[in-house]
Amino acid sequence: MKRLPILLAALRDPGQLAHLAPADWDLLLRQSTTANLTPSVLALIEERGLLEHVPPQVRAHIEWVRPLAVRHRQAVQFEVARIREALARTGLPVILLKGAAYTMADLRAGRGRLYSDVDVLVPKARLGEVESALMLAGWAATHHDAYDQRYYRQWMHELPPMQHVKRRSAIDVHHAILPETAPARPDPDKLRAAARPLAGQDGLAVLAPTDMVLHSAVHLFFDGEFDKGLRDLLDIHLLLGEFGAAPGFWEALVPRAQELELGRPLFYALRYATRLLGTAVPPRVLEQAAPLGPRGALSWLMDRLFERALLPEHPSCADAWTGAARFALYVRGNWLRMPPLLLARHLFHKALISPRTEALP
Repeated sequence: MKRLPILLAALRDPGQLAHLAPADWDLLLRQSTTANLTPSVLALIEERGLLEHVPPQVRAHIEWVRPLAVRHRQAVQFEVARIREALARTGLPVILLKGAAYTMADLRAGRGRLYSDVDVLVPKARLGEVESALMLAGWAATHHDAYDQRYYRQWMHELPPMQHVKRRSAIDVHHAILPETAPARPDPDKLRAAARPLAGQDGLAVLAPTDMVLHSAVHLFFDGEFDKGLRDLLDIHLLLGEFGAAPGFWEALVPRAQELELGRPLFYALRYATRLLGTAVPPRVLEQAAPLGPRGALSWLMDRLFERALLPEHPSCADAWTGAARFALYVRGNWLRMPPLLLARHLFHKALISPRTEALP
C-alpha cells in the first residue's frame, strides 16, 4: 500500500498533529474539508489536549468549524425530540440509526460529526402508522414520481425520504438495514429486539454495540457512493475503539455478523479500518473474520478499489486509477442492492425516463 494521505496519518495518530509544519496543515485541512471531517479533526485535537500546539493561524481556521459542529449537534437533538413527540401516539420506541444514534448516545463517533438527516428504524408492519404520524407533525415525502414511490415502497428498506415543510429537516424511516432485493437479509426483528434504550431519554433507543458496528459496515460497504466513505470508516474506527473496551464485545462481533448474514461487510470494515486508520482489533478477531472475505485475485482487486475510494476526494489523494475504482464500486453497490433484471430496469428508468419527466412543464 502506498503512503497514506496526511489526513489519514493524522487520524491514525493524532499526536503527530502537534508537529506539523504550516504547509502540512494547509494540505491536511484541504483534505479534511473535502471529506467533511474538519470538525472531527478539531474534536480529536481537543480530546488529546493538543489545541495549544496548533499554530495560531491554523487554530483560528479550525475553530471556525466549532459553531458548525455545535449547531449540527443541537439540531439533531432538537429534531430527535420532535420525532419522538410525533411518534409517541404509535407507542413505538424511536430506534435511532447512524449519526443521530452516535450523538444521542454521546459516543465518540458523534463528536464533531456533521449530519444531513435523522435515520430511525421501525417495524415494517407499522410503516403506514409511522408515516401518518410524521405527516401530521409536518414531514412530507420528497419523492413524488410514481416510479420513485414504487421503488422505495416495494423494493427498498425505507420509506421515501421525508422533509419537514417548515424546518426543512430530513428523516429516513427504515424498516430494515438492507433493501428487500439485496442478497443478504439481516433480520430487522433481531436488531430491534437487541436495541438498547437510552438512559434518561424515554422512548429513545439505539442498536446494540455489535449491531451498531455492523450497520455502519453495511452502510459503507453495500453502498456505491464514497464521497463520505472516509467519514463512515472513521465512524467504524471510533465505534470499535469505544465498544472494544467492553467485556464480551469482541467475542460476540463475528458470531453476530454471521447470524445476521453480514460477514462480508464486517470483514471489509475490519480490514480497511486496520489498514487505513490503524484500528486496534485483536488478532483472534481478524482470524475469525478472515474466512468471511474474498480470496485470491478478488481480494487483491478489492484492496486496489477500496484503498482508493475510501480516501478523501482531493487531488492529492488520487492517482490515475481512482476514477475507475470509484466507478467500479458504484456499479458493485447497485449490483448488490438489486438483481440484474431489476437493476437494468431501474438504471434505464433513471437515465432515460426520469430526466424527461422532470423536464416537463
